[in-house]
Amino acid sequence: MTTQHPITPTPELVQLLRNEAPQGIRDAGVTRELFLITAAYRAGADAELEACCKWLPKLPPWSADDLRKHRRPKPPSLKEQALAALSEADQGLNKSEWQQCSNTIRRALEQLDD
Repeated sequence: MTTQHPITPTPELVQLLRNEAPQGIRDAGVTRELFLITAAYRAGADAELEACCKWLPKLPPWSADDLRKHRRPKPPSLKEQALAALSEADQGLNKSEWQQCSNTIRRALEQLDD
């Protein structure tokens, strides 16, 4: 009989990730494999973080909220992404690289009020 590792994802999480993963070869610009790898990486990191947060209150003055804030920083805003893309575009890009930058800038501009 095989003993299951304690950080094995639940069957519900596995099914959720399967359902959310893109189906096409290049659906939404990301491969299914890359989506699942990224999702698994995040799920494992989140499980590790939650385990640390349970342990952390025993060691003042830190709190679990402090740990979450520092270990899971917010991703850059669309504005920050667009500014970074514009900086990259100034460095001279090939057509494919420029397309990615222009898509980011376009998404940011579309969110602006008229």
